[in-house]
Amino acid sequence: MPTVSSATSAISSFASISIPKVRCFDPANSSPVAHQHRRRPMNFNGGSPDSAAANGVAAMANGSPPSISDMKIVTGEAGYVLEDVPHLTDYLPDLPTYPNPLQDNPSYSVVKQYFVNMDDTVAQTIVVQKNSPRGTHFRRAGPRQKVYFESDEVHACIVTCGGLCPGLNTVIREIVCGLHHMYGVSKVLGIEGGYKGFYARNTITLTPKVVNDVHKRGGTILGTSRGGHSTSKIVDSIEDRGINQVYIIGGDGTQRGASVIFEEIRRRGLKVAVIGIPKTIDNDIPVIDKSFGFDTAVEEAQRAINAAHVESESIENGIGLVKLMGRYSGFIAMHATLASRDVDCCLIPESPFYLEGPGGLYEYVERKLKEDGHMVIVIAEGAGQELLSESMRNMQQADASGNKLLNDVGLWISQKIKDHFARTQKLVINLKYIDPTYMIRAVPSNASDNVYCTLLAHSAIHGAMAGYTGFTVGPVNGRHAYIPFYRINETQHKVVITDRMWARLLSSTNQPSFLDLKEVARKKTEEAHQPETSYDQVEAANEVTRKKTEETHQPETPYDQVEAATAKETG
Repeated sequence: MPTVSSATSAISSFASISIPKVRCFDPANSSPVAHQHRRRPMNFNGGSPDSAAANGVAAMANGSPPSISDMKIVTGEAGYVLEDVPHLTDYLPDLPTYPNPLQDNPSYSVVKQYFVNMDDTVAQTIVVQKNSPRGTHFRRAGPRQKVYFESDEVHACIVTCGGLCPGLNTVIREIVCGLHHMYGVSKVLGIEGGYKGFYARNTITLTPKVVNDVHKRGGTILGTSRGGHSTSKIVDSIEDRGINQVYIIGGDGTQRGASVIFEEIRRRGLKVAVIGIPKTIDNDIPVIDKSFGFDTAVEEAQRAINAAHVESESIENGIGLVKLMGRYSGFIAMHATLASRDVDCCLIPESPFYLEGPGGLYEYVERKLKEDGHMVIVIAEGAGQELLSESMRNMQQADASGNKLLNDVGLWISQKIKDHFARTQKLVINLKYIDPTYMIRAVPSNASDNVYCTLLAHSAIHGAMAGYTGFTVGPVNGRHAYIPFYRINETQHKVVITDRMWARLLSSTNQPSFLDLKEVARKKTEEAHQPETSYDQVEAANEVTRKKTEETHQPETPYDQVEAATAKETG
């Protein structure tokens, strides 16, 4: 095996060769480059959704955080950058390799090229100009010619964490069947009840026969939970059971927990591959095109919207109000609205709105009822939280996963609309409120998500067998890739309200943007200079708005008036 110094030299030579034959990081012959990159620490204290590592965060508050390794960065000409993922040979350099069993698999005999080229990478940005740098790339997913595990050596486990999502059982099924049918692996354990199942000694033996029909059911056959992350107990359990491949299915908080587990495994020098499969029904995981279960959620949300439309259309001045998932990101509400074409107003967390005054929600509702006699409103669960009178008291509270406890904005806004029209006596309205949240989460995945879950599972398996570890798998611009944990954990994917997709929605619903031109320009400037504004900054701005609203005795002050008052006082 090469030494670390020779490996570093090899990487340097890879970085200097010409396009298009840029040699990428070869884990079998190289080590991480410690001097060619900037260090990005992971954020463990964001309080973001599905924070399965919440207990681990609390433990770290009393001591030093876990060690964070140097990123594996390879550069080439014309601005080419590969953000590579860790490999077992980074800390176990003498591991033997074996021929990939897929070359003798009859199912793959018709494939022209069995294996992914070691130099194949996937570009993060595909819309470029002629003088643009090639930009950031990720290692392409797929089977490799050499593997680092023999079939009878593999002892894999699967765990599901966080909330329910359509497709969980499909991913479980395809990992089990993929390991068995492609690589001849027979030892697969299911960890029951989320992360805490590792040290509670709850396991299920998983075979292709056991999981054969589970994709037809919603939920997860393994059970799930929030919290319960104790790194040392989990890794002790992995080591004691002789597990060497860990497949962790969960949202961004779960992936942070997986990253901590990987770091501890590497610190102990264990031959264990840790693979994350991103799961969030809200579609708020960055880098990847979308998360599994999202298509099913949008499709299922149509049932609720259709019901709301029927209810509102069947009675004078009818309003159908539907609350959909979307704690921090409004993708489900936005896509369901665009797909439906029956929605007259869509409210999401990324787009602030106000109730009273010119251009406010009340005015728009009154106008739509006078014009059409009915309307449908879709609101994401995280929208308008700053407007709830009691929200500030609960904003600092969180569940076991670290999720901030939100007030029920659907019930609140339903009552506010009723109270407004009862007070003004301009119209007699009939409002029906529908909350399909748990019905949507519990359904099995549709055909599109089933195919997607299969690709995710197979890509994860190929990466683990090839010796990669400490990564999340997902599609980037339509091509599946291996993404370092820190890229998944560093921010959240959110709707950009100055983007054309949101403009398409406004065109479809004809709703006001609730932002004046000055506010739009300000947001564009903020997004250009600060693309990832922290949640704490947003909360601070909301607190200022609330206080100034109270001072002027106008509970629902229009947004532009709040801005004017703020500018006057600060000036």
